[in-house]
Amino acid sequence: MVTTFILFFGIGSVIYGKLSDIYSLKKLIVIGIVIYNAGSVLGILLQSSYAMVIAARAIQGAGASAIPALIMVVVARYFSMEDRGKVFGILNSTVAFAVGVGPVIGGLVSARLHWSLLFLIPLFTLISIPFFRKVLPEEKPAGGRIDVLGAGLIGLGIAGLILFLTEPRWYWLAGGIGLMVWFAVHIRRTSQPFIEPSLLRSPLFRSGLIVAFIMFSTVMGIMFALPFILTGLKGLTTSGVGWVLFPGAISAVVFGPIGGTLADKQGNPKVVLLGALLLSGSLLLLSFLLPLAPWVIAVPLVLLYIGLSFIQTALANSVSQTLSLQETGIGMGLFNLVGFISGAVGSALVGRVLDQGLLGFRLNPLVADPGAWAYSNLMLVFALAILLGTLLYFRAYGFKLRRTRTSPSG
Repeated sequence: MVTTFILFFGIGSVIYGKLSDIYSLKKLIVIGIVIYNAGSVLGILLQSSYAMVIAARAIQGAGASAIPALIMVVVARYFSMEDRGKVFGILNSTVAFAVGVGPVIGGLVSARLHWSLLFLIPLFTLISIPFFRKVLPEEKPAGGRIDVLGAGLIGLGIAGLILFLTEPRWYWLAGGIGLMVWFAVHIRRTSQPFIEPSLLRSPLFRSGLIVAFIMFSTVMGIMFALPFILTGLKGLTTSGVGWVLFPGAISAVVFGPIGGTLADKQGNPKVVLLGALLLSGSLLLLSFLLPLAPWVIAVPLVLLYIGLSFIQTALANSVSQTLSLQETGIGMGLFNLVGFISGAVGSALVGRVLDQGLLGFRLNPLVADPGAWAYSNLMLVFALAILLGTLLYFRAYGFKLRRTRTSPSG
């Protein structure tokens, strides 16, 4: 069910982004919320059928993907460069809060009530529709047509690659790569392609996506490993895992806007550097502290979440500043898509490493527990990956973002 949701969420993020370049943002957000809740209603009504629950999760993913994808477009399109960082910081802090609260609420509902009641939680998003209808401006359709073939090719290609990560069979990989190659040829031959080839040729935009992939796959790998550490190594329940992660998520809520304000005043590169130092430092601490009590592990997780919020904010801001007004929808949609694909890649790689025991040897001399060796070594690998992503960011952007493309202003 999780794979189904992620699959439709990831594909939907880039499709909604493209649609926002043609149609009204206000209408698209409302449509997305309605689809999201339609999936919730279907899930609660047909909970006895596993197939229908899977279908409901697919519908939920297709609808829910509209929210982060289109809100990012709103920020890139209607806020000036001087204000975007703070707004991106607020958005990332909201996501961090949801990530922190989600496992706690999910664990409590599943343990004390019934898992199917989780389908009712998204219904609260319906109250946001009047707000979006009021605050978002009216937009006239920009005109043009949807490249249906291009959308289908990239959607199915991404689906094949994600399915390969969850179920490593050669036909998923071959099909995914084949469709993506067909997509690359197609967008060079059609008059109104789903993605303009010139956007993908932009060095800054392309570098931003590569750095985002490295950073986000690393972070999602960490998030994938933490529950295994806390349940397998520490014997915690699902709700117990949620409580260990909760302080870090709340810290990201507090520091997300601060990171955004710093990005506006001091520049994105400095915030990326600060976030990378916090992230890598917390990973080094975790490498040493994993054998200790869960509450001790929660301390470096606070630094980890703060560093993550800084990097997410500064990267989104950096990428948005490389886009012209006409490119904001599809550009930020691709940024979101990379985030979801990197999450699947990071989780799959960590799962494979742990399953095969590739890091089950003693590297950190201060960790005596053999059961903690693989996890301790994994934290060190994660720290190196963060260092690599940081170096690539500064190679592309330097210490001051070079604004080579026409960007919108407030």
